[in-house]
Parts: sequence; structure tokens; C-alpha cells
Amino acid sequence: MERRSFLRGAVAGGAAAAFGYTLMQGAAYAAPAQPGAGPYGALGTADANGIQLPAGFTSRVIARSGQKVGSTSYTWHSAPDGGACFADGTGWIYVSNSEISSTGGASAIKFNSSGTITSAYRILSNTNRNCAGGATPWNTWLSCEEVSTGYVYETDPWGVKTAVRHPAMGRFNHEAAAADPVRRVVYLTEDASDGCFYRFVPNTWGDLSSGTLQVLRAGTGTSGTYTWATVPDPDGSPTATRNQVSGAKRFNGGEGCHYANDTVWFTTKGDNRVWQLNVAAGTYELAYDDSLVSGTAPLTGVDNVTGSSSGDLYVAEDGGNMEICLITPDDVVAPFLRINGQSGSEICGPAFSPDGKRLYFSSQRGTTGSSSGGITYEVTGPFRA
Repeated sequence: MERRSFLRGAVAGGAAAAFGYTLMQGAAYAAPAQPGAGPYGALGTADANGIQLPAGFTSRVIARSGQKVGSTSYTWHSAPDGGACFADGTGWIYVSNSEISSTGGASAIKFNSSGTITSAYRILSNTNRNCAGGATPWNTWLSCEEVSTGYVYETDPWGVKTAVRHPAMGRFNHEAAAADPVRRVVYLTEDASDGCFYRFVPNTWGDLSSGTLQVLRAGTGTSGTYTWATVPDPDGSPTATRNQVSGAKRFNGGEGCHYANDTVWFTTKGDNRVWQLNVAAGTYELAYDDSLVSGTAPLTGVDNVTGSSSGDLYVAEDGGNMEICLITPDDVVAPFLRINGQSGSEICGPAFSPDGKRLYFSSQRGTTGSSSGGITYEVTGPFRA
């Protein structure tokens, strides 16, 4: 994914359609040549699942909370949240967290090469509010607890190996994790209004049982340089990790996190921003800020984030108008899909199948507005290579 910057200025003319904006580096936001036309065109009418998609794309429900998954005997968990896909021979596995207190954990759905569900099973049990997380290069899923002294658990998508808790990665209000195989670190977001951004440096790459937790230090602005400082006590007690290092930069409600090509992208829900770190240059800046958009912003309620092979960044909304929006390498922000009739929910866990042809995600509370009403979807179509 190429590095880019889409900030500063206001949308020219208000762009009433609010379907797509071109965000030009160092200049004002400007409406695209064809209003409503992101890279896939305007959204169509809602399908049978209540999802609006561009032409050529279709959706299907693959799981519902409290119901059996496909023809398996496994009951899908409540409040599905962060997720990721893993290659499994000619098929793949989609893992999903459960943001339920005390009994959260995570589950997995296995697909064959044609996309048929072949099995579903539990990979983590009896943990607390498992919100987001991240995949590792060695094919494990890091499931993060969103509580004040939460842990990171490393899980096996195949459900064979026992999940392992990693206290060295810090005890705080964990949200998401993103592995950087070049610098051999894992970046971590903190879901707190005065939260921080961290990285974990393992003693041995591929083994997260020991290492050093560091926090990002920088000024109060929206761009500049940064450094890393070691957190003295990753246990976070009696002093929270975010309050142990002078000069630690504060972020308002850290959410999704994604690494690609020397860039880390992460979202902050409190101020509805997308940030980017150029980790090769040691600089940070805003990539998107809805407060700079005049008129109706194309992306609100930023939450989980993932990337595609084309370099597009997909950002799921927590609330807003229940969209997954994409940000393209040529600086266009546009809705990719919208879920209707689920305003009491949020979109979670966007992740692409290994071949990039299917996008998985969940509506955490579905049409009921309750954690027991979660729905997990698959979208198939002509995704850009």
C-alpha cells in the first residue's frame, strides 16, 4: 500500500451526495468528477439482506448469533467483533472475536475452495470483551480484551493449539494489533479517550511471550516526528500504562489498526480520525479527519480497518450510517457498502479471503440492537486486484 496523505481543507461545494470525495495532498478536499462514483460506482438498492452494494457485488449471511453455522453443529457467538482470514490449503478460515463480558473469546469458520462452510468451532473461551486484534505472519490470531487491565491472547485459527495469554504485551484497554514483519514488532491501539499508541518488541520474532512494551512519544499536533519509550511496568498496576511515560502522545479512542509497506494506519473514534505512521521515516500525520469536511462527511464513526491487495483501505463504521468506506491510493473516500435497518449496531471485523475475492464482516447487534442479534456476512464481487 502506497503512503498517502488526504487531509487539510474542506470539501468543495459541500458535495451533497456524500458518496465519494477526492482528497488532494496539501490542497482542499474536492468532489470527484462523477459524484457518487468511488472506484466501484454508486451503491445500488438494498438486497435481500438489507445491504446496498455497487453493481456486480452480492452478499450472503454466513452466521447469526445463537444459531448453528451453516450445516455444522456449532452455535455462533454473540456480539461478533474483530476478525481476520487465514489460508487453509485451497480454502480459508475466518476468525471472529466475541465482545461479551467474562465469556467472550473467539470462534472460527472454515471454508473449502468453493466457499462452502465445512466446519465452525471455538478457538478462545472465557475471556473478557474480546474486541479487535490482528493476525500474525506465523498464522495466529491475536485476540485483544477491551477492559482496563485487558490481555492479548494468541490463538490458533485451526483450534488445535491452546490459546496463550501474553502479559508482556501489556495490560490495558486493548483494541487492535498489527504485526510489522520488517521491524519485527506488533503495534497496539488503546480504546480510551486519553489512550496511547504502543508497539511490542518481542525478544524473539515469532514468540510473543517476552519482550519490551513501548509507547509512542510526540507533540500535541496532528503531524510531526515521534520516538518510542519503554513502558516501565506493562502490568499497568497501580499506574496505567498510558500514564507511565512523560510525553506519551494521547489519542482519543484508538480502534482499528493495519500495517502495509512501512505504513501503519489506525483510527480514533473519539475525534473520527484516521492516522498514519510512516514507520521508516519516523513521522506521523492525519490521513482523514471528518471535522475538516464541509457538508456531510463520507466517513463517520471510524472503527475496524483492513487493507486490500490493490492498496485500498477499508474502514468500518461504528454507528454513522452503517457503512464500510474505502480510501483509495489515489485519495478517494467513498462508501463501499451500507447496511440498512440496523442503526443500533456497528460494523466489525472486515477481512479479505486470501485470494482477495471475498470480504467478511459482521454487524455486531444486527436488526435487534442486542448482542444476541449479531450477523456475519460475506460479500463477493469484482474487487480490484
